[in-house]
Amino acid sequence: MKHPTALHRYTTAAVSSSGKIISHYSTSFGLACRFLGKAAKRDIGNLYALVRLADEIVDGVAQEAGLDLHATAEELDRLETQTEAAMTTGYSTNLVVHAFAVTARKHGITTELTRPFFRSMRADLYRHEHTATSLEDYIYGSAEVVGLMCLAVFRNMPGTDASDDELLVTSARRLGAAFQKVNFLRDLATDYEYLGRSYFPGVDPQDLGEDQKRQLVGDIRADLDAAKPGIRKLDPRARIGVEMAHRLFRELTETLDKRPACELMSSRVRVNNTRKLAIAAQTVSTTLLKKK
Repeated sequence: MKHPTALHRYTTAAVSSSGKIISHYSTSFGLACRFLGKAAKRDIGNLYALVRLADEIVDGVAQEAGLDLHATAEELDRLETQTEAAMTTGYSTNLVVHAFAVTARKHGITTELTRPFFRSMRADLYRHEHTATSLEDYIYGSAEVVGLMCLAVFRNMPGTDASDDELLVTSARRLGAAFQKVNFLRDLATDYEYLGRSYFPGVDPQDLGEDQKRQLVGDIRADLDAAKPGIRKLDPRARIGVEMAHRLFRELTETLDKRPACELMSSRVRVNNTRKLAIAAQTVSTTLLKKK
């Protein structure tokens, strides 16, 4: 019989490994996660690590390592297979997958969410332009289901008002969609020139017009607005973290709106660290004073 602490030790190492990924890839989400509380921060870090791992496979890391398209697709397939197996057994030799499975099993996250996610990641390998229908499906799988995974964690926090689950689901999906659309707009140049992708139907990234940009920004604002009611229902710790991310992406949206469309292919819009810290401080002070 194995020593009873062996799996616990392994899981601790896996979670620690996954927790480092968010700090290397996203200062915005890393900052927001600091306010979630220890358990939720750990779980969100586990979710983020797997999402980032899959995203990096299709966004150039595998290619830079010398893998061709077929080999890259095989790596993504292998990751999905490992993920589903670990969600069933509770164990994986892949530390990131193991940590994800621990969180998934704890909060009832199933293949209903992971399969659309991997389907969207797979689309990035083979689809270079989108129709309105394919983009809707892509955004659901690449971003909205991630919001729903996070909601599964937040729903189990003691201070979350889960009496209107439909509102929470709508909010999580719209917020995920908003984040993804912001990234599409700010990453126009990288997606098009480096990865050969154009996400917005009917939009030529090299000839983006002001009217087109204004319409895209308006769509993002609508998603951000629709997400707000559900955020207010979250546990106070989760509310601070999610509200902070919401405000950071609102700031990016307004910056994109002010930036001439012709400049989006030559420079990437960002919020500097000083401004991020200011937004964090404002969020904490205002959110704590609000009633649910």
